[in-house]
Amino acid sequence: MNAGSISWLIAQTFWVGGIWLLQFLVMPALSKLGLAPLLIDDLDNSLKPLLIGLAGCCAVLQVFVLIAADGLSSVWRDIRGQLLLTVLLMVAGYFAVHWLGVQAPRWQLFNYMVLAFCGLLLVLQPVPGKRA
Repeated sequence: MNAGSISWLIAQTFWVGGIWLLQFLVMPALSKLGLAPLLIDDLDNSLKPLLIGLAGCCAVLQVFVLIAADGLSSVWRDIRGQLLLTVLLMVAGYFAVHWLGVQAPRWQLFNYMVLAFCGLLLVLQPVPGKRA
């Protein structure tokens, strides 16, 4: 494996694993512990933007790895590139709503879930430069 493949896998582990871990393990576990709902909401509202920012940075790194391995046209022709573009659009949409101060929690949850499922689909794809 070369440095690009290793970077791809590490970045993917951080952002996809983090998104799934927070939404489907940490937050439900905190709810089961009986913590105050306002505390859980505050943690959720603090951690999600950080994790989505991490997802955006890691997706940019993965786009660079994909371009280096398969060329610029792979960004829109390859399923991995299309998924990464979707991830970047969802990150931009999440932060646009967040920074504008619009109260749209369902839109932000939709963006978060699209990120989670795009990440899951991306995990199922082969690493760039290495065909399965």
